[in-house]
Amino acid sequence: MIREIRTFLAVAKRGTFAAAGQKVGLTQSAVSSQIKNLEDALGMALFDRTARSATLNAAGNRAIPIAEQILELFQSMGSPDSLDGYRGELRIGAIGTVQTGILPATLLKLRQEAPNIDAKLVPGVSINLLSQLDAGELDVAVLIRPPFALPKELHCEVIAREPFVLITPLGMEGDDPLHLLEQQPFVRYDRGSFGGRLVTQFLREHRIHNRQVLELDELDAIVKMVQNGLGVSLVPLAGLWLEHRDNVRVIELHERVFYRELVLIERYSQRHRPLQQLFRRCLAI
Repeated sequence: MIREIRTFLAVAKRGTFAAAGQKVGLTQSAVSSQIKNLEDALGMALFDRTARSATLNAAGNRAIPIAEQILELFQSMGSPDSLDGYRGELRIGAIGTVQTGILPATLLKLRQEAPNIDAKLVPGVSINLLSQLDAGELDVAVLIRPPFALPKELHCEVIAREPFVLITPLGMEGDDPLHLLEQQPFVRYDRGSFGGRLVTQFLREHRIHNRQVLELDELDAIVKMVQNGLGVSLVPLAGLWLEHRDNVRVIELHERVFYRELVLIERYSQRHRPLQQLFRRCLAI
C-alpha cells in the first residue's frame, strides 16, 4: 500500500489525477487504479467524483496527515542507527546573503557530524526556493519569511532577524533618514522580492516619495552602487557588504526600524528525520 499512499498524496498535492501522474510517472488511468485500490482497502471513498473531476472529500482531507506519517515511518525503517551511516544528498536552498553569511559555518558543522552526506547547495531568490521546496525539489530552504501564509504541509521557523538601515555614500551630509530618502536618488531593493516588499511598506507608511534610479535584488550590488555615489538605499544588515561597511555611511532608523526575518522551511512530514534535525542543530536553532 505504500505505493498507493504516495500516489494519494501526489493527487492531494497536485489537485488532479493527471497532474499527479506526471509527478509520480504514471498514466492517469494507473493513478485512478491505485486510488481505487487504496479506497477499497480502507473501505471508504477519499474523493468525490464527477464526470470531469475528483475532489478530496472530508475523509480524504483527514487522511492526508496520517498518510504523511505512514510514509515517514516507512522511510525511517531504512534509516541507519547513527549519522555516520547516512549516504546521499541533502538539498539545501539558500538566498545569497545566507550563502555568504551563516551557511559556511553550518555546512562545516554538518560535514563534521555526518561526513558521508553530500550537501547540495541550491542558490536562488526566496520565492523560487519556496516553490522548489513545495514541489519536493529541496529538502530544506533558508530564505526571507514570506509575507503570506504557507501551505499546511510546510513548517516555518525563524532563525534570525535582520534590521534595515539607511546607507549613503561617504561624505553625504545629513542624519535624518526620512529627509535623505526624500531628497536623494534612491537605489531600491527589488520590490518583487520578500525583502523589497518590506521597503515598499516602510516608504508607504512614512509617505515618502523619492526619485528611484535603480532597482536591484542583490544586496552587495546595491551597496556597491551607493558606495559609488548613485544614491541612498534601505538594506538589511546582512551579506558580505558588512565586511566593508566603512565604504558607506550607515544610518540607523532607531524607533522607525523594521526587520526582515530569515526562516528555515521544511516539510512537516520530514522535519523529524535525524538528518533534518541535525541540520537544524547546525543552524543553532
